Amino acid sequence: MLPMIAYLSFLLFLLFLLAGMTIYTTFLIYSSIKGAPYVPTRQKKILRILENAHLKKGGLFVELGCGDGRVVRLAVKKYYVRGVGIDINPLLVIWSRILSRGRATFIRQNVYNTDFSKADYLYIFLMPKMVEKLLPKLKKSIRNGTLIISHGFKIDGLKKYLAKTVRDLPFSTFYYRLK
Repeated sequence: MLPMIAYLSFLLFLLFLLAGMTIYTTFLIYSSIKGAPYVPTRQKKILRILENAHLKKGGLFVELGCGDGRVVRLAVKKYYVRGVGIDINPLLVIWSRILSRGRATFIRQNVYNTDFSKADYLYIFLMPKMVEKLLPKLKKSIRNGTLIISHGFKIDGLKKYLAKTVRDLPFSTFYYRLK
């Protein structure tokens, strides 16, 4: 009798594991289809990016397409900024909230519907076509003095605001200061 219970327990475990992996994979595919695949950045690189941003305590740091929230969380922890992460993937938003322990806010939302007009720092690690589509809203709603940090890709529509480029492999980071 005991081997049968162990066998059924193992099958139930495998069923839950398979269901969880299927749900997780489905949401990753969904994020990719929406134009924002989940590509985590290593902490060492995030530290270098944030160091070059010269974040000031109390500023509002908003990350579009935050994934698991590691950039926002590190900015909040190290530089004492207020942090908001936006992502379309509900599982990653839930995971970000758990990891953040309430130190930052994470919202499940499409970045095109996000109000980032109050951001002092806007961090973007999105595919170029997505950024291009977002550009009119950026130009319209970002206020003067806001620093836009684009990791991975230049923002052609903001060339005149390029303040700094930090070359790195596999992705460089571009800092735009709106005036």
